[in-house]
Amino acid sequence: MTMPDTTSRPRVLILDEDRIVSHSLAALLRRDGYDVTTTDNLADAKQLLENNRTDLLLADLQLAGEKPAAVLRELRRRFPQTAVIVLTAYGSIETAIEATRLGAADYLTKPIVDDVISGAIKKAIEQKSLRSEPAKVQADEALGLIGRNVAMQRVYDLAEAVAASRTTVLIVGESGTGKSVLARAIHRKSPRRGRPFVEIACGSLPDTLLESELFGHVKGSFTGAVADKAGRFVAADTGTIFLDEINSAPPPMQVKLLRVLQERQLEPVGSDQTKTVDVRAVLATNADLASMVSAGTFRQDLYYRINVVTIVIPPLRQRMGDVPILAEHFVRRYAQEAGRQVIGLTPAAHRKLLDHQWPGNVRELENAIERAVVLCGRPLIDAEDLPTFAPPPAKAQASVHGSIRLPTTPMTLEKALELPERSILLAALRRHGWNRQATADELGINRTTLYKKMRKYDLDGPDAAAAEAAVA
Repeated sequence: MTMPDTTSRPRVLILDEDRIVSHSLAALLRRDGYDVTTTDNLADAKQLLENNRTDLLLADLQLAGEKPAAVLRELRRRFPQTAVIVLTAYGSIETAIEATRLGAADYLTKPIVDDVISGAIKKAIEQKSLRSEPAKVQADEALGLIGRNVAMQRVYDLAEAVAASRTTVLIVGESGTGKSVLARAIHRKSPRRGRPFVEIACGSLPDTLLESELFGHVKGSFTGAVADKAGRFVAADTGTIFLDEINSAPPPMQVKLLRVLQERQLEPVGSDQTKTVDVRAVLATNADLASMVSAGTFRQDLYYRINVVTIVIPPLRQRMGDVPILAEHFVRRYAQEAGRQVIGLTPAAHRKLLDHQWPGNVRELENAIERAVVLCGRPLIDAEDLPTFAPPPAKAQASVHGSIRLPTTPMTLEKALELPERSILLAALRRHGWNRQATADELGINRTTLYKKMRKYDLDGPDAAAAEAAVA
């Protein structure tokens, strides 16, 4: 057993009965700047965890005389502040799912690739630093903020940072990613938590009714206005208003929205009396507002007004590691609501969930689990209890490949591969609004590698727009 030093760098403990493997990993991690301790004995590992601050445990739990699941359960219970990455030479989907359910930050199969282990450790420590307090985890789960994906942890961290202010927040994400849940969480973490939270989907009402619904009207202002109506902004006074599908607001309405967001003043339909409201606005869109501004369908001044703090929620297919966690959460919720004795999912059910790409995102997963809980007659949901998922549309599959231009003139393989790589990088950057960290996470590379590739293909700075036009 080698002993740790006392520096302030992240501390990693390696538990592996194969000393060649542990010493090789230790050398790699020390090169990366970590303080590393190694042991081949579970009892020593527990003692080290007890007596020293340890940020991460890297462990092969296939130990003589021990049951891996029991060991992991005990380690997570006794040392909740230490992240755990499980290593194994006998990997399977079932054991990976079980490790995730028991709290492992990651699950890697031997032989270990240097870049893979380095990336996994970096993400696990980042995630630990963001979500290290158990009480905080429980509180966020109560708000519906569920998931261990690093990108989602950044979403939650940003939401918490902005919650205390009255700053306007724009939430961007595909339909079903949980924009409404995040908006409610921001409100419930804010000083306005005891005041009204008013939600309206701008795309759910015809243009002729949206103005009245938002700003109210006076009796007789139009046919059917048989009484005065306050409107959603007045109803949200001193609280928070959540405007979903803001991209659906018609241009005339955008002018009035700009004024009320900027000046906190409005006039009900048919009235010349100005009302002042104290409202914190959270808005959401599933469309690219910047492109809509360029196309002239969304006001530039309104875009700049609402684009103060933007939170981008990644689609579920980009954080598949959260699928088992979300599924188990929905099982518990709907089993309790329906009074059913359903306690989880079988490995076959988990495999079916992980094989699906979730075009409907978290909402689709939630609906699938609710259906399964209602129809399942057993304690564990099996694959046959889940709906039959349709394969991705052929058109959507073709569009991915069709976006990559192939060379038409003779060239080396290295040069030819630059064309699709450039297209893939650009597509990922556009999906994340040119957010480098989110793009790097999706592509499975670090920010430095992404930056070098962006420079290589002129996808950085003033050349970005020209590069985008060239690929388009």
